[in-house]
Amino acid sequence: MTRTVVVTGGGTGIGQAIAARFAGNGARVIITGRRQSVLEHAAGEITGNVEVARFDATDADAVTAFAAGVGPVDVLVNNAGGNTDFDRTAPNSLGEVADSWRANYESNVITAVLMTTGLLSHMNDGGAVVTIGSIAADKGSGSYGAAKAAIASWNIDLARQLGARSITANVVAPGYIADTEFFRDVLTHEAKDGLASPAMTGRAGAPRDIAEMVEFLASDRARQITAQTIAVNGGEWPTR
Repeated sequence: MTRTVVVTGGGTGIGQAIAARFAGNGARVIITGRRQSVLEHAAGEITGNVEVARFDATDADAVTAFAAGVGPVDVLVNNAGGNTDFDRTAPNSLGEVADSWRANYESNVITAVLMTTGLLSHMNDGGAVVTIGSIAADKGSGSYGAAKAAIASWNIDLARQLGARSITANVVAPGYIADTEFFRDVLTHEAKDGLASPAMTGRAGAPRDIAEMVEFLASDRARQITAQTIAVNGGEWPTR
């Protein structure tokens, strides 16, 4: 039976790698995002059954409309987000500080909450919700790190809510991942090396590293893993 997988922010980087992983294994994949051209380009590069849905996941009405037409869903991957502070100048007033914090919260938390809540009634029992967190939730990174920490806390309640339906809910928390838009393509080679060097593996993470973990968590092999935040950071920030 073909599974339906929804990947938010599926047009680039980690999201595109996740979509490609599921599509390559025969799933029907729907990638969402705000940029139609980016989504269409990604869909053209992925081998398999990939559909495109353009909307802003911070918009409750847009999420409601998407959910109404999507049909049954087996896997939801909440990948949309990122550090919105990279798109802003340093705040010069309390109002700008508030705007900065709200922007990161909406981009990373509200998107995941709205998408998950909107799709719950459409999800098949035995499915999976996987949300992309960040090492920043533990290491600290201003409003972005705080938003990713909120994701980890919310995920525990989500897993408790979904357990009776045998739907798992987990967070995958990457460390530094190369070949994404996260840093807006402004890093020097020296900066990239500096971000990669704390990893015990001696390399930066790749989008495929995250995609493989997400696919595992959504598979039949991981049905007793839920309410967890799983680090994929090359040992930069160990857990126990």
